[in-house]
Amino acid sequence: MSDYISDKTVNDLMHFLEGSPSCFHAVRSMTEELAGNGFSELKENRKWQLRPGGKYYVTRNSSSLIAFAIPEKGIKGFRIIASHSDSPSFKIKENPELVSEEQYVRLNVEGYGGMLCAPWLDRPLSVAGRVIVKKRSQEAPLSSCDLPSRDASSRDLSSRDLPSGSLPVCEKLVCIDRDLLLIPSLAIHMNREANSGYKYNLQKDMLPLYGNITAKDTFLTAVADAAGAEKEDILGHDLFLYNRQPASVWGASGEFISAPRLDDLQCAFASLQGFLSGRKQEYLALHCVFDNEETGSATKQGAASTFLYDTLTRIHEALGYSREDYLIHLADSFMLSADNAHAVHPSHTDKSDPSNRPYLNGGIVLKFNANQKYCTDGVSAAMFRELCSRAEVPVQTFANRSDMAGGSTLGSISNTRVALKTADIGLPQLAMHSPYETAGVKDTEYLIRAAKEFFS
Repeated sequence: MSDYISDKTVNDLMHFLEGSPSCFHAVRSMTEELAGNGFSELKENRKWQLRPGGKYYVTRNSSSLIAFAIPEKGIKGFRIIASHSDSPSFKIKENPELVSEEQYVRLNVEGYGGMLCAPWLDRPLSVAGRVIVKKRSQEAPLSSCDLPSRDASSRDLSSRDLPSGSLPVCEKLVCIDRDLLLIPSLAIHMNREANSGYKYNLQKDMLPLYGNITAKDTFLTAVADAAGAEKEDILGHDLFLYNRQPASVWGASGEFISAPRLDDLQCAFASLQGFLSGRKQEYLALHCVFDNEETGSATKQGAASTFLYDTLTRIHEALGYSREDYLIHLADSFMLSADNAHAVHPSHTDKSDPSNRPYLNGGIVLKFNANQKYCTDGVSAAMFRELCSRAEVPVQTFANRSDMAGGSTLGSISNTRVALKTADIGLPQLAMHSPYETAGVKDTEYLIRAAKEFFS
């Protein structure tokens, strides 16, 4: 079994994470790479003209993505890897500024997903996401807009995003690329029980400090400046806090990587690389990245939506296949639901199952659950193990302790819309749902190799 790991893989992953402070930025990064590899963009509100051998991608809500490659000689079935673009964070509320004691300005936020609160404290933070702005009549077409930095981009919102008769607007991605915010802890002197366990109140304890009183009424101006827009033109926003600490490779032999948003951008990155390098000759190959997994996937762009079903059926219709052809292809298909997995924690080894114990740098994790929180069964497990044997990458197994409830992920949810043989997999990590998570430097490349084999 080959164990050579390229430094380039780790560096490319770190670069991808740095450029993906929000789900919108992550999808933009992937579409740019797809376009650079000859993939053409499709729009959901336009007719699709597809051809055998063609390579395409489509997005929904700017936060979910499906890329696919059509084989030259007809479709035998589907090969799908699904991951997700979102991570637990704090979302900026409407009317965000809150004044304290006529001295401080904080931002009003609410939790997105099930985050670990404590690691968000006392570290530099900033804001990223998107704003929806009114297009001024004198503006040049958006494709030629002058943008203030690489961290802002814009596109017209299509008719599927807005009701007919709406004002012309555009979407601009925003990343304020400086230390802007911090959530300060309460001193031990004012809470002597802080180290004995503390229940965080999101409305009281987790509001970030933005500035002193002179910062009042400036936050949306700062957002507008980052977007290259005017404050009064902002009609809506989806903005999130993000951790400013860059990714780091560390450990006695440089064996670990820590970074924001490893769950699940590590899998999204690896599956995209395998998708691009795989041969994709017989099966319809799909790289899927859904949004809102951290909140249950029940959105128009989540795994529980019609996005995958709509895409598959439109492909079949555009290529002249029948409804029965679609069902036949579905029966000969396989999906990998790729979402990171819990490694054994060195200080809490008792929290892991006695016999299914994944470790960092130990290989891809195959996940099992009797109640189908993970959809791996005997058949899909066998198929995935054989795949990894061919790719010469190690496989580990994960199951929750029988007396501890676990989370769910994309596989079983997606199968309620598009039912096919599926295995739930992931890469092992520590501190899941922290703003700074830890994984092994080898495991990303293991998944790239397996994904390449899968798509070949």
